Amino acid sequence: MGSPWKPLLLLSVISGLSDFARAVAARPISYAALLRMKQDSSSSVLNSRSRPRQHHGDGGGGGGLVTPDWPPFSSHPLSALSLLSSQEDYQSEESEEFGPVFILEPDDVIFPLDSTEKKVVMQCDARGNPPPTYSWFINGTEVVEEADYRYSLIDGNLIITNASEISDYGKYQCKAENRFGSILSRDALLQFAYLGAFSGKTRGGVSVREGQGVVLMCTPPPHSPEIVYSWVFNEFPSFVAEDSRRFISQDTGNLYISKVQPSDVGSYICLVKNTVTNARVLSPPTPLTLKTDGVMGEYEPKIEVHFPTSVLAAKGVTVRLECFALGNPVPTITWRKINGNIPKKARLRKSQAVLEIPNIQLDDSGTYECKAENPRGGTSFKGQLQVYTFPQWVRMINNTQMDSGEKLHWECKATGRPRPTYLWLRDGLPLTPQGHVVVMNGDLTIHNAQRTDSGMYQCVAENKYGAIYSSAELTILASPPVFVPNPVRVIATLGKDVSLECKPRASPKPRVTWKRGDRRIQPNKRIMLLRNNTLRIVNSSRADEGNYVCLAENQFGSAEMTAMLWVKEAMRVELSPVRVEVTVGESVVLSCKATHDTSLDVAFQWLFNQRPINFQQDGGHFEYIQTVRARQSSTVDLMIRSILLRHAGKYGCRAQTSADTVFAEAELLVRGPPGPPGVVIVEEITDTTATLSWTRGLDNHSPISTYNLQARSPFSLGWQTVKTDPDPVTGNMESAIAVELNPWVEYEFRVVASNAIGTGDPSAPSRGVRTKEAVPSVAPANVSGGNGRRHELVISWEPVSEEFQNGEGFGYIVAFRANGTRGWKEKMVTSADSTTYKYRDETFPPLTPFEVKVGVYNNKGDGPFSKVVVIHSAEGEPREAPTDVKAHSFSSSEIRVTWKPPNPGPGRPRGYEVSYWKDMEQEESGKKQKTVKNETSMVLTRLDGNSVYLIIVKGFNSIGQGPASAAVTAKTRKAPPAQPPANLMWIQEGNNVSLSWDPVKANDNESDVIGYMVLLKQEGRGHNQVTRTINPSTMLSLPEGGTYIMEVRALSEGGEGAVSSQVRVVTSSGVRAKSNQCSVHCLPRSLAWTALLLVLLVPSASW
Repeated sequence: MGSPWKPLLLLSVISGLSDFARAVAARPISYAALLRMKQDSSSSVLNSRSRPRQHHGDGGGGGGLVTPDWPPFSSHPLSALSLLSSQEDYQSEESEEFGPVFILEPDDVIFPLDSTEKKVVMQCDARGNPPPTYSWFINGTEVVEEADYRYSLIDGNLIITNASEISDYGKYQCKAENRFGSILSRDALLQFAYLGAFSGKTRGGVSVREGQGVVLMCTPPPHSPEIVYSWVFNEFPSFVAEDSRRFISQDTGNLYISKVQPSDVGSYICLVKNTVTNARVLSPPTPLTLKTDGVMGEYEPKIEVHFPTSVLAAKGVTVRLECFALGNPVPTITWRKINGNIPKKARLRKSQAVLEIPNIQLDDSGTYECKAENPRGGTSFKGQLQVYTFPQWVRMINNTQMDSGEKLHWECKATGRPRPTYLWLRDGLPLTPQGHVVVMNGDLTIHNAQRTDSGMYQCVAENKYGAIYSSAELTILASPPVFVPNPVRVIATLGKDVSLECKPRASPKPRVTWKRGDRRIQPNKRIMLLRNNTLRIVNSSRADEGNYVCLAENQFGSAEMTAMLWVKEAMRVELSPVRVEVTVGESVVLSCKATHDTSLDVAFQWLFNQRPINFQQDGGHFEYIQTVRARQSSTVDLMIRSILLRHAGKYGCRAQTSADTVFAEAELLVRGPPGPPGVVIVEEITDTTATLSWTRGLDNHSPISTYNLQARSPFSLGWQTVKTDPDPVTGNMESAIAVELNPWVEYEFRVVASNAIGTGDPSAPSRGVRTKEAVPSVAPANVSGGNGRRHELVISWEPVSEEFQNGEGFGYIVAFRANGTRGWKEKMVTSADSTTYKYRDETFPPLTPFEVKVGVYNNKGDGPFSKVVVIHSAEGEPREAPTDVKAHSFSSSEIRVTWKPPNPGPGRPRGYEVSYWKDMEQEESGKKQKTVKNETSMVLTRLDGNSVYLIIVKGFNSIGQGPASAAVTAKTRKAPPAQPPANLMWIQEGNNVSLSWDPVKANDNESDVIGYMVLLKQEGRGHNQVTRTINPSTMLSLPEGGTYIMEVRALSEGGEGAVSSQVRVVTSSGVRAKSNQCSVHCLPRSLAWTALLLVLLVPSASW
């Protein structure tokens, strides 16, 4: 009995192979695959004799080949073998061999000689199978690693250690080679960046007359590559500023001064900077002085620095043409192009001494002239600007394979100025024309190509400014016929046409004949031999079953392929139901039944609107259900769950066997909420209505019952339903009027349709329209007021929203009258954003009651007023000063001030401000403090001790301050003693501690001591015990064991004195202890004990 796990293992292997096959399908096609497909396929594209070069990185992208989802009904006997075959094909693609192709070619390198790396890396990388090997050439000579330890190869890269300009400067080329041939890279130039030092020799001074021109020479040190020049005047970093009179040439490095002035006298230093290393060096100074034998008179210009007579520039670079002249007066420089216009993109720099042309093109070539002029005359210079271009490919060669004996023609073509010449290479060496090989400029022709002509070829296009390379592999095929696979199984459908292909791999093309049994097949009306050697049988029947043999022959050999033909009954497919209607959210099952030959397996595929259904992506709605297979039929179902409107359409079932493919289709109609109505048009607009029209949208198979009109404005929270006329708007209508809109508001409108299923999506919004103006209809809210300054009536209100202003020119009408009067005073407030109006009249007393109302208006007229409210005029700032102001000090830094408020009445204080200053100072230099709310006392702190202060009090409110009280004086007390209690001594007995200290004596400028304060605190507890005594000793009770800390301060009228050092006592019940050390300034031990005993013997109230 077989093992029960073997079928599971087989299914697992097949599943894994399926995943592998899908992964392989997504990989990019390699060069080897193209070669194999050319030999195996009848496609005209793949039969092409040439293929384009494949560039590195051109693999998978977003647009890959999409393989349809074909869930099989049952495992075909050959399905696992097919998967294994696909794996083998992929492996054969990967193992296909080809010649080298550059991925990375060397670039020009500028290497700083002062680099800490000390290594130059010339990069080169190529792909090929077998992997290429590399070699390098310097100025045409091959690099031999063994001959110079400084050279090493890592992969394709050349590493040069301790590089030097003398031995390593030059052009480098990389050569990549495998058994199919070799190719050369483009040239790469290795240069070295350095900047030498100026000569230390002292430079001679230059002396000229005032008004004369001068040239100060830079004479730069050795350098590579380009350097940038600047000049320092007297000392760094004071640089010479270039203008119409002074110019620094970036060609010569010299400083040119067209007309020397006295301010030019000084020392000049040339500074050069390397553009690669950023290194800078300074020249020795060149002194410039003025001669004393007179001033130079005027003279005509002399062009001292100019561009060459012939300037060569590469296309695309920026060209700088210099031109500067000496002269008195200072010459003016102008430019022109002979027989043409200076390009519009050109720019004049440095007071027109430099003509700069960016991104130069061939059209910019020509003769340019600069002209220097002053009142004494003029001079000019002309030079030719020539633009050259590097070679660029127009046509390149591509990898090619062909049969032996055929003719090869390759053409490569490039543009460039001057026109490029062409060189052909084979395996890195110049190709010599001989016999069947003909070279003519960019054309290469090989007649009667043989296998010995295979190899790597390169076309080189070159002019004096550069060379470019195009590479291709030539493969000459010469082989006897081979059939893969062989034999071939073909299953045909009864009554249908069938084609038996004969496609051997062979070079050159073989002769093909077909046989059935021992007899050669003769073409007739029903059996035809096509040009591609395919045998076609029309209207096949059971009699056509059997073996067919294709014989292929060429000069290298022959081979046969057997095609086994079976003819089966045609398959029939039924899809039900053919037409079905459902409602959004419902589900439906479509069933596909295929009747077919019992010997054949069938695979099904479901399609939606001609596109395969992706069950992984759309699994939330679509489910593939496989049912039990009957004897001569197979059935699969498609479950569509939670149907949406987008699921309506045509559903197809495609059934496929190895013999034929049959397709059936069904239609699914989905009833759902209506689609969005068409474009909404505002046909007429008034101040409160808008007439709308729209076009009918899809009803989605359920009649539209009503339409809902919605509006949106800058003042609404999103879309809001508006009232309509008529109401409701029925489904057969396509216009209605939106009513009760606000005037002078910009609206957008949209329409939403509903049916028995639900409400659909809204239409697109209409264009924005503004309703017409109207008289305002909303009065301001929350009219109130009060406060303000004396004799002011302050009226405030909430502004009317722009939504309700109803037109332009919106403002407010403020009306008010004193209680008991008849006539209203009206004032216009023209700002729509205003919230306050102030009316001032010296005649009405504080807190006068007024009747107030606020109305609105716009360009259309006056709107309504608010309700009348009573508002009182301002009471004003306090009128009277506080009374009975008293001040007394209670420490050296604090004074308490008290007062009584003024009599009740208008101008009541909301708080008080206390000002204080020293007796010998001005009031303006004093300090001020305000009370919190309406308090009538304040403690002034941080005062100086033993000082007299003057103090006044003022009342204040929101309007302002009242008058000040009469000034009172108070003197702070002397400062407390600065000396802390010293020589603290203690004796502990049980829970009691006797503590004593030396009395504190106050200095003359300090307050007298009136007692002491002892602080007792237990470590780890937050509670502190404070004891006061008039004696320099006390008895303290320690209620429980622990660590206690004691401190002593002297007390005086000026406050607490300095704190003593701490005494730390560790206690436990029943223990007698005494201090074994004393605080700072301790007495001799014998005297201290004597003093302590005397204190203990003398009676004291504190004991």
